This record gives sequence, structure tokens and C-alpha cells, in this order.
Amino acid sequence: MYKIAIAGASSLVGRELKEALSESPLAAADFVLLDEEKAQGQLDQVGDEVTFIQAIAPDSFDRVDFTFFCGTEDLTRKHWRDALRAGSTVLDLSGALDQEKGVVVRAPWLDSEEPGETVTVDLYTPAVVPAHPAALALALVMERLQLAAKVRLSFATLLLPASEFGRVALDELHQQTVSLLSFQGIPRELYDTQAAYNLLCGLGEAAKVSLSAVEARVRRHYAALSAGRWPVLGLQVVAAPVFHGHSFSFAIELEKPVEITALEEILSGGHLDLVLEDTDSPSNLAATGQDDVLVRLHPELNTAQGARNSGQVTRLWLWIASDNLRLQAQNAVACALDLRRLRPQGTVQ
Repeated sequence: MYKIAIAGASSLVGRELKEALSESPLAAADFVLLDEEKAQGQLDQVGDEVTFIQAIAPDSFDRVDFTFFCGTEDLTRKHWRDALRAGSTVLDLSGALDQEKGVVVRAPWLDSEEPGETVTVDLYTPAVVPAHPAALALALVMERLQLAAKVRLSFATLLLPASEFGRVALDELHQQTVSLLSFQGIPRELYDTQAAYNLLCGLGEAAKVSLSAVEARVRRHYAALSAGRWPVLGLQVVAAPVFHGHSFSFAIELEKPVEITALEEILSGGHLDLVLEDTDSPSNLAATGQDDVLVRLHPELNTAQGARNSGQVTRLWLWIASDNLRLQAQNAVACALDLRRLRPQGTVQ
């Protein structure tokens, strides 16, 4: 039986991770829920086990096999080395460690992730960062498309929900919505601008969160998952007035024409769910609670008469939606399951 600590257990990602762990082969583990002092004493649950959230203490990571950091970046930076010194395997979901020396970005769902193609994890790896869910969703699509033809160019627009920035962002978006409907002044503490009923490619000067920081992180993680196998991703991040779920517009140009039916077959499977009916368009609402990434294919027929008649395309638009919190939690659990090979089993006689 493993012992698992969740640091930042009261966060949105922490809540989703607890559910994902309770549905996984790690459900029988002994869980320790940790967080900042303001969350201490809150009653919580992992699977059927009811427990309390504890404040992080010097001995919190003793005999812990896996520590998931799900809270703020500051909390992770403050305590991750303590967990490492205690012998725990560190998995960072907060976005704090992906530029630390030796830290590896991982996504075990990618079939092509084999030794020699990507950076592998060993006993000297200080921490593992489960790939950002937006980078993972785009990588899953790209990996499948490469089975049909090499991709020449790729450009994506990511519509970012409030849940990307935690409970504070959810509360502010909700309060802004209510205030605008009541013709009152809106709170701007986090966004420093009107986020409700608005699409933004930048936030206010005094904003406490940054779209450019999210964009840079997605780029880094996508590049790490690519390991040079795919073209550089053109990416723009837009703040959307929604609470949960990533949505993407993804433009692809292939190096050779491919039949539309072949693309549809390739985009069905591998944690992708191809939506064919116009009435069931992928959306952040439709993706809620889904493990798979929802994809809608919009092919752009080639201008050549022969290509039009054969139904072949080199350019296509994809409309993609995924549950950002659930995808991140599922990937983190997959990383932990993959890392079990590095944990000692049994006892020495």
C-alpha cells in the first residue's frame, strides 16, 4: 500500500485529483491531505475515506511515496524540496517547477513517448510535471494526425476558462456577472478588467494573473511532449467568460493530401472522441466530466478539381473541447502509475 500526500487539497485541481485517484489503482493508498493554514481542519474525502485537511508541517512528508502539489505556485516552491528530501516522488500540478533543472514534463498517454524520443524519468529526476491539459489535448491530436501525414504547420487559439486561475477567479467572474446584471460596479481584484461577457487577449495592468504566462507554459509543455517530432506550435490564448473547460480552434496544414474519411478514422480513439453530428458540437459544457478530448473536424477542400472529387484535403480546422481540470488530474494519476516502477516494493529480509 502506498502513502500519498496531496498538498493544496482544497484547490479546484486538488478536488479533481482526489476523485481521479479514488477511481484509479491507487485508490487503496493511505491519503494525507495538506494545505495552507487557512484550510486546516476542513473535512474532506478521498473515495470512501473521510479525513481532515492538515497544515503542512516539517514531518508532513515522512514515509510518503507520492506528493501531488495542487495549490499555489508559492506553496509548491516553499515545500517541494522538503518532500524530495523525505524520499517522496514529487508531482507538480501547480506550474511552479517546469523550469527547474532536471524536472521532466510527462504525458504517459502519448503512445510515441518511448525511451530515446523523450526525456525519461529515473531515480535522479527531482520532480515530474504532468503536462498542462491544453498542451496535452493538442499533443494527443497532433500525434494522431501524424499517422496520416506529416504536419507542416499548426496554429491554435485557446479559450481559457476562469478555473485556470482557481477559486478566486471563479468567484470574481461570478460576482462580475451578477453586478453587471444589477447595473453595479464590478470587482476587479484579480483580472483588473471586465472578464464577464467579454473576450480578452490581455488583462489589466494590475491583474494578479497573466495570460502570457499561461501561453508560455503551454508552449513549453507542448515542445517537451513534441521532442522535435512536430512543427513549432503557433498559439494565442484568449480569456473567455466561462467557468470551466478548454476550447480550441486548431488549424493544421499537412504535407500531402489525405482523404477525409481517413482523418475521421484517425481522430477516433487514442483518448480522442470525434463528434460527427452538427447538433452535438464539442463545447466546454459537453466536455465536463469527460476523460476524452472532444474533436470536430472541419476540412478545407483543396482547390484542385481532382482533390475535390476525391475528398482529399491538406488543410483542416479542428474545433476541440476538454475538461481542463479532469484532464490534468487524469494525466497526473497516469504519471504516478508510470512512476511506480521507481518505488521500492516489499521489504528486505
